[in-house]
Amino acid sequence: MSAASLSRRLTNSAAVFAALGDGTRLRLVARLTASGPASITRLASGGRVTRQAITKHLRVLEGAGLAHARRHGREQLWELDATPLDDARAGLDLISHQWEQALRRLKAFVEGQG
Repeated sequence: MSAASLSRRLTNSAAVFAALGDGTRLRLVARLTASGPASITRLASGGRVTRQAITKHLRVLEGAGLAHARRHGREQLWELDATPLDDARAGLDLISHQWEQALRRLKAFVEGQG
């Protein structure tokens, strides 16, 4: 992958990283991952966060492409969309691979100097 392509992928993932930078939103993603689609009432149960706050956090996740709502009868169920997470992970994996290559080159250079 070219540097320009990597830059585009990471720029597109910036909203994902920003959304996941909040502990409440990160817990919501984990909860939706573990239990599947859930209503705001269900997501707010057992916690200290109000339904209104949960709604605001879900809207941020929605803006980052990580979640979306769908109607199920009278309820609105929120679901996780893992595609942006997969894209962000792929970008981080590429950076990790490039970093490892740079360290190998540095090691070879330093060992060649001795």
